[in-house]
Amino acid sequence: MARVIRESVSDTIANRLNDPRIQGLVSVTEVAVSADLKNADIGLSIMGATESQQAQTLRAIQHAGRRIQARLGRELTSKFCPRLRFHLDVKFHKTLETLRLIDAAASEYTHPEDESEDLPEEDETSTDFDA
Repeated sequence: MARVIRESVSDTIANRLNDPRIQGLVSVTEVAVSADLKNADIGLSIMGATESQQAQTLRAIQHAGRRIQARLGRELTSKFCPRLRFHLDVKFHKTLETLRLIDAAASEYTHPEDESEDLPEEDETSTDFDA
């Protein structure tokens, strides 16, 4: 059921909505269907230029929720068509940020600053122990 919902919602958002508020790349990242099949939580990942554009896109999709649900109802063969609730999935963005931080740390590790310039030169005649 979740797979059918994901495919239908993805297709509807990508090909059937003509709302200029929907900007950027929108993908359905998760679908959680309740046990009684009456509700479905849809996680969306929105790749927009700014957070305000992402929020605007989410509001536009939520506004078109009934239209998306009606199209889904025509495709389902079950007795109920779940009520769709859309939310922004931040896990994907957190994963990208984590990967960026790992790359930055790896870059610093493989290309450390030249620390030899900062170290004082040792006097070869002095020793730390008595002979």
